[in-house]
Amino acid sequence: MNRFIAILIVLLVSNSVVTAQEEASSLNWLNNLKEAKQFAKKENKPILLYFTGSDWCSPCKMLKKDFFESSAFVEKSSAFVMVMIDYPRRVDILTEEQLEYNKGIVAEYNKTKTFPNLMVLNPKGKILDNISGYSSLRDTSNHFAFINKYSGKVK
Repeated sequence: MNRFIAILIVLLVSNSVVTAQEEASSLNWLNNLKEAKQFAKKENKPILLYFTGSDWCSPCKMLKKDFFESSAFVEKSSAFVMVMIDYPRRVDILTEEQLEYNKGIVAEYNKTKTFPNLMVLNPKGKILDNISGYSSLRDTSNHFAFINKYSGKVK
């Protein structure tokens, strides 16, 4: 009987992990800001520009898990055209062309090379606001306040 309960618990936990992963993978991240501007103009939405160091930045990894993979973020994500600019150290993560493109966007929009860094842009690409960093306390309230401030607004 105890074995049956243990198996049942494992199955329930596995199901919730798979559901969270499916929600996170359903996010529509673009990797080209020019395309995002076109979508943002067409859909009249702000752009959420996210700078990450996916393979080396510990706060980026925590923010991904705690914030971007949360069901609360997934629900709000449709209010934005979302762009992820990855700045990895490993050269096999992105194509050479994508890496060069990302370096150019970092040079233009994230001159201090702060990671993680979230920016809200208008459809023309003007920076409206940004929030950078993520604490090891893993409190996402500032990040949610940030996106709530611009959710559904175009300036």
